[in-house]
Amino acid sequence: MSDRILRLQHVEIRVPDLELCTAYYTEVLGLVETARDVRDGVDRVFLKCWDEHEHHSVVLRQAPTYGLDHMAFKVAEAGDLDYFTDKLQAVSVPVKRYAARELGPGWGEAIRFETPSGHLVELVHGMERLGNMLPMTNPPPRPQDLVGIAPPRLDHVFVMAEDVEAFSAFFIDVLEFRLTEQIVANDGHQLAAFLERSHTPHDIAVITGPNGALHHFAFWMDDWNGIRDAADTLAYHGVTIDVAPTRHGVTRGYTTYFFDPVGNRNELFTGGYWVDPDFEPITWTEEEMGRAIFYYHRQVNERFFTVHS
Repeated sequence: MSDRILRLQHVEIRVPDLELCTAYYTEVLGLVETARDVRDGVDRVFLKCWDEHEHHSVVLRQAPTYGLDHMAFKVAEAGDLDYFTDKLQAVSVPVKRYAARELGPGWGEAIRFETPSGHLVELVHGMERLGNMLPMTNPPPRPQDLVGIAPPRLDHVFVMAEDVEAFSAFFIDVLEFRLTEQIVANDGHQLAAFLERSHTPHDIAVITGPNGALHHFAFWMDDWNGIRDAADTLAYHGVTIDVAPTRHGVTRGYTTYFFDPVGNRNELFTGGYWVDPDFEPITWTEEEMGRAIFYYHRQVNERFFTVHS
């Protein structure tokens, strides 16, 4: 399997109140604003986490509704865009190509296409690099003037699809992701799948639900203390916490879920394990789904399956 796709690069989300969401993502979550633009008459704000070197990892786009516009993955070489264009066209998936900066400030060269579930996906190469707020020689462990929760980086995205197996097959066979874990129903079909390209438990995950839906996107925290302290910050600012700090069975990660001011679900995530190329996928059965999702409580609340954007 190749290392052509490296990791999740960014998500662009729709927000009905751009200024309110910009304040939340910069002052509560602590992302850094890097640019603003107007594309097709619509305002956008570009954000990055402090330890990311590239121009943006979250884009907020003014829109009447909330949800996911698209998700982008970083490829290692410019030629990888040609490689995946050929693979996608070989299975009759239309591909659009964009020059560097054509899609916005700091943007690299990119291709876009739709998954079988209707999600818009982008592969991008050559995004402008701004640095990570630390010197490249003798750096301290973190900047001294961070605001809010200040997660170091974007971690993964979790979407919904009516046919989880078709979604998984597309990412495995065409985009060369690796399956790490799955939840399988008693009749044998996949209820959820976790896929990676960065040797972490997941760069993207999918669960049964409406095509095109976003369940959440997640930011990395360095340890459990960071998750706990972040929950204090969320509560202080009156942010609606969906799931208080706890642990997953799937991925072994520690987590807390909450909502941005317009209803997009966010997660803070840490823990997990390293995925070697010969990693054998782990399977959870339908009876153990509760323990797979929330290991301590052993049950999933209805809101976790039904609330999405």
